[in-house]
Amino acid sequence: MNFLLETLQVLVMTLYYNLENVVRMVIPVRRKSVAGEIVLITGAGSGIGRLLALDFARLGARLVLWDINQEGTKETARLLLEQHSNRANTYVCDCSDRAEVYRVADQVKREVGDVTILINNAGIVTGKKFLESPDALIEKTVQVNSMAHFWTYKAFLPAMIAGNHGHLVSIASSAGLIGVNALADYCASKFAAVGFAESMALELLATGVDGVKTTIVCPFFINTGMFDGANTKWPIMMPILQPDYVCRKIVDAIQRDQVYLYMPRILYTVIAMKNILPTKLGVLLGQYMGAFDFMSEFKGRTKKIE
Repeated sequence: MNFLLETLQVLVMTLYYNLENVVRMVIPVRRKSVAGEIVLITGAGSGIGRLLALDFARLGARLVLWDINQEGTKETARLLLEQHSNRANTYVCDCSDRAEVYRVADQVKREVGDVTILINNAGIVTGKKFLESPDALIEKTVQVNSMAHFWTYKAFLPAMIAGNHGHLVSIASSAGLIGVNALADYCASKFAAVGFAESMALELLATGVDGVKTTIVCPFFINTGMFDGANTKWPIMMPILQPDYVCRKIVDAIQRDQVYLYMPRILYTVIAMKNILPTKLGVLLGQYMGAFDFMSEFKGRTKKIE
């Protein structure tokens, strides 16, 4: 195809995709059913992982729960059984350990079957300025928040590709889209998670695997305890998000095959502005939004997860 024909094709498809987007604003995409799907959630012992498990159980999915916290995972399984009569399969797994991920993944495939919806939710935060962060914690942050995604994809993606069916979900962060003061290692790990998920989505499309969908979730701080003490200067514009709300939006995005989910919605504007405004103006607006002080009173989790 020559230059003129390819350019004409791009122009026509640009018009088509924009019209399609407008139509979908008026007529939302029909939600797909997840009943019977095997859904694996990492970090399922508390917080968003637990809430996602409860929502997917309500929708008739079969749950596979991973967490390094055995008691937390057992409690999630108990709630699933109590509230939805859903018997989940639970596994203790340190997602930062590649060998352990592969070992437990093989166990899941033997005992449950091929995972069709993979939700990489497990995450940790150091919450210290870079030069104050211990090397071991920096390494652990990268291993859990980004490298674990590599190992779970390696373990479960081949079966999805073989059946041209599945969904890969990355619970990343707004800190994976824009740098934040005192979150250098966390931002780096979440930028890596976003970049990896985007690249894998393109790799799947380029190889003709259009039945395996991807969703990248980038929320602001969520009130789960992980970011206790983190603050927001203008809570009306940038609120600390409530877990139930975040969970509902994530499940809805998965059911609609939505590729990107940013929360709150102002993040779509913030990220667009970041890419077009002069750097100094971007810094000024960051100061105005309170980005320099988000972590000034950070405490993190101060007690054992229950």
